[in-house]
Amino acid sequence: MAEVVEVLVPGGKATAGPPIGPALGPLGINVKAVVDEINKKTASFNGMQVPVTIEVDEKKNFTVTVGIPPTTALIKKEANIEKGSAEPNTIVVGNLSLEAAVRIAKMKHDDMLSYDIKNAVKEVVGTCVSMGVNVDGKKPKEVFAAIDSGAYDKVLAE
Repeated sequence: MAEVVEVLVPGGKATAGPPIGPALGPLGINVKAVVDEINKKTASFNGMQVPVTIEVDEKKNFTVTVGIPPTTALIKKEANIEKGSAEPNTIVVGNLSLEAAVRIAKMKHDDMLSYDIKNAVKEVVGTCVSMGVNVDGKKPKEVFAAIDSGAYDKVLAE
């Protein structure tokens, strides 16, 4: 039976230390080889926390599967901010273009509860509310209304 280890690692900068080393050490596989594989596969997510699943079979062969970083990490990268606002309803820390929100929604769509891209974008915009990030220079709640009224249908259809 295969052993499965799930960890959250910094993109392109995983190390043999915790959480990977202690989880893989008892399985008797080459931890450095696993870390090298993880870093190669997560290099494009540099600076973001990335979910990684490592599957080890009985013959000590391993498979590394990389997930998509959390929506908040993708928003921070696209908006070019370090962290969300401490007071999201009063202090705005960044701005996300609607096109970036659509890109994030398309990346995360398989992991979301939404059935269509319009609602997936609304989920991303909803995350912006709690982070203190505006969308297209407007408050996220105004963008919700605009999406519902059909103002962004052309952008969402692309």
